[in-house]
Amino acid sequence: MSAVLAQAPPAVGNEPRGGTRAVLALARFEARRLLLSIPVVIAFVAYVAWIVWRTRSSWDGHPALQDVDRATQSMPMLVGLAVLLSANIAVLRSERHGTEPHFAVLVLAPWRRTVAHALSVVPAALLTAVCVAGQFTWEAFKPGAIGHGSPAELLVGPLTVLLSGTVGVLLARLVRSAPAAPLLLVVLLFTLVLGTGPGGASGLSWLAPVVADISSNTLPSDLLGRPAAWHALYLAGAGLCAAFLAVLLAGGRNLAVRAGVALTLALAVTGGVLQARGVSPSPELTAARERASVRPEHTCVEHGGSTYCAFPEWVPRTGTWAGVVDRVQSLAGGSAHDRRLVVRQRIDARYGLEGDAAIPALADAHQVTVGTAWGGNRVPEFSSAVAAVLVAGTEKAGSEICDGRMVTLMWLSLSWQDDPVNALRRVRLDDSVEGSAIVLSPTDPLSMTEGQTDVVRRLLEKPRPGVGDRVKAHWAELTAPGVTTARAAELLGVAGPEKADSCEE
Repeated sequence: MSAVLAQAPPAVGNEPRGGTRAVLALARFEARRLLLSIPVVIAFVAYVAWIVWRTRSSWDGHPALQDVDRATQSMPMLVGLAVLLSANIAVLRSERHGTEPHFAVLVLAPWRRTVAHALSVVPAALLTAVCVAGQFTWEAFKPGAIGHGSPAELLVGPLTVLLSGTVGVLLARLVRSAPAAPLLLVVLLFTLVLGTGPGGASGLSWLAPVVADISSNTLPSDLLGRPAAWHALYLAGAGLCAAFLAVLLAGGRNLAVRAGVALTLALAVTGGVLQARGVSPSPELTAARERASVRPEHTCVEHGGSTYCAFPEWVPRTGTWAGVVDRVQSLAGGSAHDRRLVVRQRIDARYGLEGDAAIPALADAHQVTVGTAWGGNRVPEFSSAVAAVLVAGTEKAGSEICDGRMVTLMWLSLSWQDDPVNALRRVRLDDSVEGSAIVLSPTDPLSMTEGQTDVVRRLLEKPRPGVGDRVKAHWAELTAPGVTTARAAELLGVAGPEKADSCEE
């Protein structure tokens, strides 16, 4: 019997266990399993479906991109929770299956396997970045899009997923128990997703991954005052720090890991402190918001016979406003038909995104207010303001009309639209076409009585050309202060109200 001596295979030589190639190979394997795990697949399918469902009609087709970037942040939190759970399950797989002792004979030390698990969450973050980019690009290519998005705001979604995944890996190294991650998910659902955590504009609220500041008040991008860049630094530092801590707890005690913990912790703390300081507006931002609210620095352009003054980001939209003014003005009679109007964009930015103050009506003749939002109900609201100025001379006088002039005003505002009766419904506060109601406007609202509503509805159901000829023929009387609703109905050829209007009694 003879024995053959052979050289030991390289895998069990005296070299350090594992290396970069082995770590990356395991990371690719775990990344594939993570992306194909049931929670992550469900989360991404729901995320993509939400993007498609929401973006088709968001902002009525007229988004401001400084609002769109923040709107990309909420849904990635749900993806992040799914990644957290799946990453945690992956790290604890060997513990659940009782195979941990067998890893002692493999080339990868426990801390290197932890590096691979931390790297495995990167593709999920990158896929989230693709979804964010797709949503933002879709909005940006809409014909009515204006404004500027913030790269730092757009990074929040992917960084949230990265942070969630590395926290899942860290949790598995801290608590070797499968129920720990689901319990953490419940806590995070209540504090972050369901909104029971710290809110408001406090520095504490910015410790959460997402502070979307959802608001109906659209501001110029330079007046937002959000510490978005510092928040992105905070999220990046926190996510990387969780990864390095997980590696440290798994036995990675070398200098690179310890330096990584110190450096990423410093990044997270720096971002957290500076974002908390940035929550309160600086004196310069406060002054800029005051100027924009009281003495705005507009860019004025001419369209037709009127002037349109807007904040620079909204200048591309002035042509759309001019289209509404032209349609309303083409229906008017007398000197109003060719009257030169000045349309001014006005906001109250003094309280930032949390403000919702009403804008007072202008007392200057032939001036009309337009807001920063557009599309949907904003169109009949603006056309009502234009009609009020054409009929009464000023916005302030138009908001005080309670006589039969309201009939002419509302017909001018709505008759040119594709579905005038539905536009009447949308411009009224209670979404009705019967009875008295408040009519919304960019500034002070208007008021319609029950009788005026009945007459306007009858007019909107008649062919526009016939009513338009009567409006122009009797313009002087229809716009004279004190004209009754009954007289306006008689001049326009429809039945009058069944009873006198309350303001005429």
